[in-house]
Amino acid sequence: MARTRFVGDAGLTARMTTVIFLLGALFVGIIAILIAVMPVGWAPFIAIIGLGIVWFQWYNSDTVAMKAMRAREVSPQEAPELHGMIDRLCALADMPKPRVGIADTDVPNAFATGRSPQRSVVVVTTGILRRLDAEELEGVLAHELSHVAHRDVLVMTVASSAGIVAGMLSRGAQYGAIFGGNRRDNNGGLPVWLVVLVVSLVTYAVSFLLLKLLSRYRELSADRAGAYLTMKPEALASALQKITGEINTIPERDLRSSQAMNAFFIAPAVHGVSLKTLTSTHPTLEQRLEQLAKIRAELNRPA
Repeated sequence: MARTRFVGDAGLTARMTTVIFLLGALFVGIIAILIAVMPVGWAPFIAIIGLGIVWFQWYNSDTVAMKAMRAREVSPQEAPELHGMIDRLCALADMPKPRVGIADTDVPNAFATGRSPQRSVVVVTTGILRRLDAEELEGVLAHELSHVAHRDVLVMTVASSAGIVAGMLSRGAQYGAIFGGNRRDNNGGLPVWLVVLVVSLVTYAVSFLLLKLLSRYRELSADRAGAYLTMKPEALASALQKITGEINTIPERDLRSSQAMNAFFIAPAVHGVSLKTLTSTHPTLEQRLEQLAKIRAELNRPA
């Protein structure tokens, strides 16, 4: 975790370390299996492609996310109030100021991404700027800045590489085009494409579940860190209620265009977010409001 004035979270650090370790092991495992069952000449290409995907995810995470949301970077002259708010929060948190972006969409949301605190960007939508007051927006921005300070955005981005590789291999294996058709391994067992398909599907499923579990915890951690920084948990609670309520009024076709970024949004761009499922990217609104209410009660107690 970066050294800032955001409250530390040993639980988040432990979870990020565990997820990276497990997904790293999965990634190495799938590469090793592919090298074992495929022709020897393919081995260098498999390793290069795998490492290339991880590097690309790490190096271009901010650019890819902004393009996905059609967001643009804005200067202090273009958005003076937004920049001023982020300036104050960064000074309060004692952290480098990220770049600032705006996405032109009516879906009220915000996200942070980037490979390091020095190479990060915080993006808000025009929809959220229209709907939140200054204190609520400050709570949202503090939440997003805590993701940057905790470096959990980077962990989520890199960790997703195993799932991306597995998904690509699954698609290729389904067609059997690049895996030698029905060629069998050295023991005369199953066709290579079927072995690759099974391994990649298992890898994808495990990485999917691990990332969802980390995503839910990191959102609670960011809520907590942001609330303690601003000392106004009620403002963040109000913002979350507004965002969730407004998202439920957005047409489904408009939400679909931004759902690829759900794991990074402050609130998922889906209807019925109060439903708790194993695959949800966020804790329920009730869980988040309950935690913020406890923080408010703690802050109100006499020293």
